[in-house]
Amino acid sequence: MSKIYPNQESTTSSQSHVDQCLNKREKYTLWMKSLVLHSNGCTVYDSSGKIVYRVDNYDRKGGREVNLMNLKGNVVCNIKKRLLSFGCWEGHKYCTSNSDSRSHQEQPWFQVKRCLTGKTACEIKVGSQNLCIERMSIGKSFGFRIVNKNGEMIAEAKQKESSSGIVLSNDVLTLDLEGGTDHSLIMALITVYGLICEKM
Repeated sequence: MSKIYPNQESTTSSQSHVDQCLNKREKYTLWMKSLVLHSNGCTVYDSSGKIVYRVDNYDRKGGREVNLMNLKGNVVCNIKKRLLSFGCWEGHKYCTSNSDSRSHQEQPWFQVKRCLTGKTACEIKVGSQNLCIERMSIGKSFGFRIVNKNGEMIAEAKQKESSSGIVLSNDVLTLDLEGGTDHSLIMALITVYGLICEKM
């Protein structure tokens, strides 16, 4: 059985992936499954097969609130569906207080609005920056890309192929990140899209 991540040396540094912005391109593997039995979610591997992010949704698929976590189980982002607004989600970044490493504060980070028609699946506002998620699904594949307001690609996810050219199941994706991207933000936006599409 093929592994869902490539067997190659890591191209990332040894520092934490959380909040990391790299000047070079990076490739992750998304497995749209939780590591927790009987739970929905997503597990993210780096190029050496190490888990860097995970989402465990104990509610039904497309639940109203989930947490994006790093490997240690520390919450990176809390994602909530706005109750009084159709198809709107908010992300709150978790920050550790300088005085107490056990104390965490939530800071508003981004908003996502679902689009029902056309190529654009979601419109995203991150501070003064505008992004969107574009659908690229072919058949049952869960392909998409995240682009800025100029149409420049920031991240792209498509069905993964093994090194021998075998196409893996449609819940295993390759995620290509452009240089200079905030990995935790991209993963939080992918989590929202996964919830909207009821993939996790």
